[in-house]
Amino acid sequence: MNGKLVDNIMQFARILRAAGMPVGPGQVIEALRAVIEVGPGNRDDFYWALFATSVTRIDQKPLFDQAFHIYWRNPRLRERLMQMLLPQLQSETDRQPGKPVATRLAEAMANPASREPEPAREEIQLDASLTWSDRELLQDKDFDQMTTAELRQARAMIARLRYAFPETRTRRFQPDQTGRRPDPRATMRATLRSGGDLVPLRFRTERYRPPPLVVLCDISGSMGRYSRLLLHFVHALTNDRRRVSTFLFGTRLTNITRALRHRDVDVAVAQAAAQVTDWSGGTRIGRCLHEFNQLWSRRVLGQGAILLLISDGLDKDAGANLAAEAERLSMSCRRLIWLNPLLRFVGFAPKSLGIRAILPYVDELRPVHNLSSLIDLGKALGRPIQQRGARRTPRTLEAAA
Repeated sequence: MNGKLVDNIMQFARILRAAGMPVGPGQVIEALRAVIEVGPGNRDDFYWALFATSVTRIDQKPLFDQAFHIYWRNPRLRERLMQMLLPQLQSETDRQPGKPVATRLAEAMANPASREPEPAREEIQLDASLTWSDRELLQDKDFDQMTTAELRQARAMIARLRYAFPETRTRRFQPDQTGRRPDPRATMRATLRSGGDLVPLRFRTERYRPPPLVVLCDISGSMGRYSRLLLHFVHALTNDRRRVSTFLFGTRLTNITRALRHRDVDVAVAQAAAQVTDWSGGTRIGRCLHEFNQLWSRRVLGQGAILLLISDGLDKDAGANLAAEAERLSMSCRRLIWLNPLLRFVGFAPKSLGIRAILPYVDELRPVHNLSSLIDLGKALGRPIQQRGARRTPRTLEAAA
C-alpha cells in the first residue's frame, strides 16, 4: 500500500471525526490493517474494511455512506463542497431528511484543520458568512439537523430560558396580618411580650411554593444528540429553581442531580457524563423505572412533584413490565409529562410496545426536538396544576397531548 493511499485514509478519518463520529487513532490503525488484508483493488471490500473499523453504531451509517461517496468517488470535491456551503433558497418540500447530515459533513470537510494543505495557485477564497440561521429559523430547526455553530447558539439560548412554575399550596403557614386565619402561637408570644395587658391578634395564611421537578432522561443510542443537548436544558432548570432531581437511564439508572448543580454548564455536563457508563447503549425502560420506583420515588416525588420523562419509548425489552411501572410512576406524581422527539414526524404512530405501555398513564405528551418545543413546554408548565381525579386513560396521541 503506497503512501498516498495511507494519507487519504488518515484524511478520511479526520473528516469523519470532525463530522461527529468517534474515530480515534486506534481505529485508523485498524482501518489500515484491514485495507492491507483485503487490498484496495475491489471497491466493495475497501468500503466494508473502512466501515467495519470506523462505524460503531447503526445511526452513523448514513453519515459514513455520504462521506465515503463524496471523498472516494466525486472527482470535483472542492466545487461540490462550495455549492453545499453557499446559502440556498429552499422550500419546506425541497428539504430531504439526508440534507442535514450532508451539511455537517460539508462543514467538516471544509474545516481547514481536517483538510490537506494545497498549493497556493489552487487556493480559493470562500465567503460563507450568510450560512447562519437567525433566531427565528433556529428555533424551528431540529436539534439533529443543526451544525456545530448552530448547536452553540442553541445552547446559549437554552441557558437563557426561564420557566414560571405555578405555585401549589402546602400544609404550612406563614405570618400574614391580612390573613383570615388566627395564629395562636404568634398571638401568645406577642401577649407575653406586652406583659399580658394587651392581646394583639396575629394572623397567618397558607404558604405556596413551586412543586418539585423530577427529570428522567433517556441516553440510549436512539436518542442521539437530543439527550446531550437536553442536559443543557435540565442544567438551566436546576440553576433556575430549587428541588430539581435529574436521573439518566439507558440500561441502568444514574442520579446526576449533584453534578448538574455546578454553575458552569460545561463542567456540570462533563461531571454527569463521567458518572454514566451506559451512554448511547441499549434501553431497558421497564427495569430502570422499577429501580426508580423502588429506591427514589418516595424521596423525590412527594409534595405534588412534576415528572418529565424524556424518551422515545423504544425499549430493548419490548415493554416487559413497563405498564405496571409506568402506572406506579404516574400515581406517585401529580403530573406526568412525556417528552418524545419522535413526535416531530407528522405520520408518527404508537406502534412499539414500549410506547403503547407508557401512553395510557401520561398526562401530557409533547415533542422535544427544537427550541420552539422547549418554549411551548415552558408555557405548559406555567399553567395552573389542576387536581387530578380518577386516572384517565388516553388511547390515542390526540387524547394524551
